[in-house]
Amino acid sequence: MKIPYGESDFRKIRTGDYLYIDKTRYIQELEEQGSFNILLRPRRFGKSLFLSTLRHYYDISCKDDFEILFGGLSAGKNPTPLRNSYQVLAFDFNGIETDSKESILEGFSNRVAAELQEFLVRYGYSQEDIQTVAEQNFSPSVQLDSFFTVTRKAELYILIDGYDYFVNPLPGQDLSTFIKTVSGSINGIRPFYETIKSATCSGNVKKIFITGVTSVSLDSMTSGFNICSHLSSDKAFHQAMGFTVEETAKLVQPVAAAYGSDPQQVLETISDCYSGYQFSSQAEEKVFSPEMILHFLRNFQAECAAPAHMLDEHAVSAYSGQIRTLFSLGDRDENFRLLKGLIVDGKITGRHKRMLDLDVNKSFERDDFISLLLHMGLVTICGSILDQLYYKVPNYVLQRLYSDYFKMELEQRA
Repeated sequence: MKIPYGESDFRKIRTGDYLYIDKTRYIQELEEQGSFNILLRPRRFGKSLFLSTLRHYYDISCKDDFEILFGGLSAGKNPTPLRNSYQVLAFDFNGIETDSKESILEGFSNRVAAELQEFLVRYGYSQEDIQTVAEQNFSPSVQLDSFFTVTRKAELYILIDGYDYFVNPLPGQDLSTFIKTVSGSINGIRPFYETIKSATCSGNVKKIFITGVTSVSLDSMTSGFNICSHLSSDKAFHQAMGFTVEETAKLVQPVAAAYGSDPQQVLETISDCYSGYQFSSQAEEKVFSPEMILHFLRNFQAECAAPAHMLDEHAVSAYSGQIRTLFSLGDRDENFRLLKGLIVDGKITGRHKRMLDLDVNKSFERDDFISLLLHMGLVTICGSILDQLYYKVPNYVLQRLYSDYFKMELEQRA
């Protein structure tokens, strides 16, 4: 069996002899939750694969492949009446250039236009319809409105991956500049979501699922788009992305057995190094980062031993950059006190804020900062006291990166 490190295509994983953890039971739970949902998780936490799973389950064009893709899985054994019932419109905003407001809006417009065109071709719309939508390229919202007119007889499921990709601070950028760039960009993006909401009212858009990393400007970006249920902190969906201990054991078993290793010992090594995440104060079990687990297993498969580096160099660089950038935002002295609490005391306390609305006229407070760290996967919930939560560093890998940054800060402050 192959390790699906870096793979997020559900069809490729299911037909390519890859190890796969069945998360399809959450499809029915999402349907019972409602038609419009948002679920946020840190980067590299299985979000894109989850969306790909939804796409293949609901896409009417995948109907003939249902048994191949979902046979033996929870959703295959107990399919819902809505399976393979929709034309699926899937936007992926990950990777958009974020150097400036202009590059954000240009990248956003290009992604929207490309997906609308690909959709119309995929589902066999006429060349006239395709041309009609292509010509309305004045803005993403205008083009999308034209698209909904052309597809008015269809029933649509909209998937949005990386809705907030461009809502991330750049290295060396102060808080004020960051907020102004984001706010200006959102002014060009907000009509896109307003157009989608209008389509839900007219009956064209039947279901929506949105995912991303943070709730920064979720309200501002989707102003008036108050139809989605925010599931990120819900206990019922805590394990929808990421691997539980039991699921990790299922991945470890065939890999360890193939090399004559004790699966339990391998699992204990993983638990010691990666610890796990808790995103809901009500959750009873932590979940591991898929990226970290699959990195470990890929190296174990190649070397029959734990990897010398518990995270690949690209991920280490990304996490290090996030720590340096985030701790430079807002009140650096307060941020340093939080950093010291994480390193020296082992934990910090704060109130979790489900929504982080950036506004140049509002201060970026301590609880905003801690909640942002949680969304980014740089801290995890580890308990509660009254109306506050305890937070700590989620694993050994990040503990090392925090320690390095802490030493650098101490040297600069000396």
